[in-house]
Amino acid sequence: MTGPVATKPTIPVEAERTNWHIPAMLALALGGFGIGTTEFVTMGLLPDIAEAMGVSEPTAGHAVSAYALGVVIGAPVIAALCARVPRKRLLVLLMVAFTVGNAATVLAPSFATLVLARFVSGLPHGAYFGVASLAAATLAPVGQRAKAVAAVMLGLSAANVVGVPGATWLGQHLGWRDAYVVVALIGLATVAALLRVLPELTGIKTTNPITELGALRRSQVLLTLAVGAVGFGGMFAVYTYITTTLTDVAGMSLGLVPVVLMLFGLGMVAGNILGGVLADRGVDHAIFVAMIAMVVILVGFIAAAHNPYTAAVGAFLIGASGAALAPALQTRLMDVAADAQTLAAALNHAALNIANAAGAWLGGLVIAAGLGYTAPAAVGAGLAVLGVLLFTVTVWTARRTTH
Repeated sequence: MTGPVATKPTIPVEAERTNWHIPAMLALALGGFGIGTTEFVTMGLLPDIAEAMGVSEPTAGHAVSAYALGVVIGAPVIAALCARVPRKRLLVLLMVAFTVGNAATVLAPSFATLVLARFVSGLPHGAYFGVASLAAATLAPVGQRAKAVAAVMLGLSAANVVGVPGATWLGQHLGWRDAYVVVALIGLATVAALLRVLPELTGIKTTNPITELGALRRSQVLLTLAVGAVGFGGMFAVYTYITTTLTDVAGMSLGLVPVVLMLFGLGMVAGNILGGVLADRGVDHAIFVAMIAMVVILVGFIAAAHNPYTAAVGAFLIGASGAALAPALQTRLMDVAADAQTLAAALNHAALNIANAAGAWLGGLVIAAGLGYTAPAAVGAGLAVLGVLLFTVTVWTARRTTH
């Protein structure tokens, strides 16, 4: 009598997973929308924050670094320490922490407390996306796990189209703190939505910290994370300096830059959807396609950046190729992590933030060396090539181990 009852919560009934759980997917994506908005809106508001806090703009950039550091630290720590917490409850707690961090940003009386608030805001980022991806994959129809992961990531992509431009405009016209008021409200709305429409996720087995940390002993997990940390850097090498590239190289007016940034975001949305479709047909194949496309697009952008029209198209394609990679990497990490899926999925976003920092740093180096604002695209292409080579080794190692 007790056997079937004990095993039922941990094993999804495949026959019942035939339809999309649309309300739950939207609730999970709403959280991603809020996280994506808060991650990137700070970059657009740096001059306003610097002036209000009485610091230089480079110093104000520490708020961006603090958020990224929170992501890198929070992803593995929260995923491991909260391994026993039921998944729905954990998602709600993560969004509560996210809301508190952004509310603290609004109320920060000094720059030091602002930096601390941004660090706290970043802590739930990786763990939320990791657990939300597992939840979506569990709720998805059979054979459509990657599409479900892409649906969660779609919130992050949509943030670059609507959330970031909207919050930036609001912050510039009403005061930078108001942008984070909006983000905190999105966090509250997500908490309410998760409580109301998200099932209990009994199909996801809770583990323990030791089991989750076992992901760090799996070579395929570490290699896949390295692919993301290296290969994704190509997109960020260009995106970090896109404004000056568009104005100084393409000859575009500053007023048109937000339009191109919106195109970049639309590219991310399109790439995210396409990446989910490709990954459901073959995860490894999807990663190869996305990374090779990124190499070709970044090489082409070196020439395309000299014309405003081709530069705009190039920005769209860069966003698309980068976003197409994300759901495939996330799905592969869940596949190779065995019983440590939460930590592996969360670490994906820590790796992407490392890519963000590395790409921006390397792009800045070549610009500082006097090589011009198209040089980051060349650096990005080089990083993408390294990513392809590293993933080739990763797949070869997996097949060799299997045989």
